[in-house]
Amino acid sequence: MPKRILITGANRGVGLALVQLLSDTAEHVYAGCRQPEFAEALQQVARSTDNVSVLGLDVTDAESLKQASNDVVGGVDLLVCNAGVLNGYSGLRGSENALTPEAMDTFVDVLKTNIAGPLFTVQAFLPHLRLSDSAGIAIISSHMGSQQHDAANAYAYRSSKAGVNNIMVTLSHELAEERIAVAAYHPGWVRTDMGGANAHLSVEQSAAALAQRFEELDMALNGQFINYDGSALPL
Repeated sequence: MPKRILITGANRGVGLALVQLLSDTAEHVYAGCRQPEFAEALQQVARSTDNVSVLGLDVTDAESLKQASNDVVGGVDLLVCNAGVLNGYSGLRGSENALTPEAMDTFVDVLKTNIAGPLFTVQAFLPHLRLSDSAGIAIISSHMGSQQHDAANAYAYRSSKAGVNNIMVTLSHELAEERIAVAAYHPGWVRTDMGGANAHLSVEQSAAALAQRFEELDMALNGQFINYDGSALPL
């Protein structure tokens, strides 16, 4: 298991479960979220151990990313880009997709958080990744970003996850010469605010499966889109 790990979107859901799980084995876990003062569950985890640090980290804010990077000391072996938003599931005819400035702003916010967020997070923490002997970057995506789907809804979310898969592949090419492995992961259908109550997996089950996948991440998996169970997914 990587010794020093940084996780974004760590205040709830799979991100929080990953912090709880990985803090048992990692040398240190940096847990980033936008509003640490309201992240009571995460703060409770940090109070219970001396190897979890909570960072104020907004992946859509350049100054926040710079400050968070300054707050990290030393190398990072694994960067988990988990922060994301899901807004709107309807298709063209749904009322929530009405042609309004608000609808356009919501669409842009999803793209900014889910596509640009991971890219600029990698950029911010790349100096720390370069200090590791075997650094890896895990981007939490979704099977909904695959171009092989046959659905007709969730345009913003699907396009954002397709976009971040493209970001992942591009990063995998640029960072290959530095031996920094990059892969995207589908966490499964998880019972979170995004996944809903009928989803197949608990956050603990998803986190445990993802932790196993992160353990396997190396240059042989560079540029791959991987299911939580280890199987390959189509981009």
